[in-house]
Formats: sequence, structure tokens, C-alpha cells
Amino acid sequence: MDFRQLRYFVALYEEGHVGRAAERLALSQPALSQQIRQLEQNLDVSLFQRSGKRLLPTVAAHTLYNHAVPLLEGLERAREAMRVFRGQTPRSLAIGVLQTVNASLVPYMVERLHAAQPHLRVQIYELSGIDIERRLLTGNLDIGIGFLPPRQPGLHSVELYEDELQLVIPEEHPLKEFRKVSLAQAAELPMLLLGEEFRARQIWQEQLAAIGRRPRVQAELNHMSGILDSLPQTRFATVLPGKARQMHSNQRLLWKPLSEPRIPLKVGLVYRDAQRQHASVELLRSLLEGVI
Repeated sequence: MDFRQLRYFVALYEEGHVGRAAERLALSQPALSQQIRQLEQNLDVSLFQRSGKRLLPTVAAHTLYNHAVPLLEGLERAREAMRVFRGQTPRSLAIGVLQTVNASLVPYMVERLHAAQPHLRVQIYELSGIDIERRLLTGNLDIGIGFLPPRQPGLHSVELYEDELQLVIPEEHPLKEFRKVSLAQAAELPMLLLGEEFRARQIWQEQLAAIGRRPRVQAELNHMSGILDSLPQTRFATVLPGKARQMHSNQRLLWKPLSEPRIPLKVGLVYRDAQRQHASVELLRSLLEGVI
């Protein structure tokens, strides 16, 4: 086992799909699969199980991921320290974004950042809300784009836009004719949800707890695309931010506003060091004005 294999494993774990992980790593799919098989052989464990088009991590994979991420982050800090030692520190900005952030936001942001700061190296990481906050606190991210307010003490935020949780159902679902669905009605539905580490899931559970209910979880996936790809073949429902509809325009899915009550979501820039990141935060906020 080496750092390269760990990096490949983390990418596959986070993407849940060989094709997306290979694209992220700029690697061929057969080469990635071979490296993962070698890692499994070296560790004598199975790390993934196939479910349709997706790969689901095993218990061993969850354990390895929790150890691998700090190791890789430590390696990157060591490399950065050596660049500082050689006087070759590049100007960079590491940004963590939620899966559920509008897809048009990231490419627009990268394009505008390059135009405004052509020598700035921008690194984008798609992460859950809890991972964004954890990496901000450990110094492995400069800025996050996530739900507000941040839950970890010591983090600051600036609001970008407001969204809301919506119910997503297959086109032949019994509630297909409903214009809106109440929270109490949605609480009765069997659900295919993001894992409990995702803020959208946590917010949903908190809203149900406020009316004395718990979600009827039938299955979980760790990637929004997997949920939206799977949902049309089921009788399940899910809840996702409404702006995610712009990212996945599946004609076989219906998006229903929730009511009684509506569940608003505030999305914004999250950062740790207000003084150090002030210029970057103001730059991002000004570049994103009018986009959202």
C-alpha cells in the first residue's frame, strides 16, 4: 500500500463510480480498477460492492477512508512546507463545495477567478458539509461553499443565496398530482436518502424531529447523482435542495415544494481565518453576484 493507491481509493470512495473517479484522477478506468484490486489484495479485504452502476463502500472501506484522508492531507502539508523551504510557494486557493451546489456555479466561479487572478491556482473539492468544515478547521481548505450557519465553532460565513428543501419523486409516484406536499405527508414516505453525514439529510431529520417524526429510510447513497439516477426505478422519494434540479434535469422525476412548513436553506461562503481570507472571500462574493 502506498500514497498513490490511497489517493486512488479516496477518489473512488468519494465519487462512488469508477468513471467519475478515473476522470477526476486523469487516469484510465482499467488502470484505476487494477490499482484498487491490488490495494484490496495487499490489505486482504473487500473495499467495494457493485450496486447497478455504482460502487458501494464496505465497512472496511469506511474505516480505511477515515484513516487515509488525514494521511493524504498530512502529505500535502509536508509538500507545501518543502515548497516554502525552497521559496517556491505557489499562490493557491482551495475551495470545498457541496454536491448540492448549483452545477453552473463552479465552472462560472473558476472562469471568473482565472480572469481576475490568472496566476492563482484554484483547487475545487466536492465534499459533504461536515468534511468542508473539518478541512477548514485543519487548514486544508481556504474557503467552503456550504449551508449556513456553520456548525463548528471558530468558522465565519457570508450568505450567497437562499434555497429550500424539496421532495423528489418518480413520475408514477402516488403523489404525482400534488402541487405541494406537507411535511407530515412527506414523513410517511419510504425514502432513498443521502447518508447522515450530509447536511441536507441532517436538516431533514431535524425538521421531522420537530413534529415528533423520524424519516422512513429504505436505502442510503453517498452521492446525489446516484440517488437521482436510481429513484425512477423505485417507488421511493427523497429530499434535496431545489437548485439541484438545474443540475439533473431527469424528465422521469417530479420536484414538489414542501409546505407546512417550508424548509429554507441558506448557502454561503464559509471560512476560518477572517483576516487572512478577507480578500479571497470578497473576491468570490463579488464574482458570484448576479450568477445565483
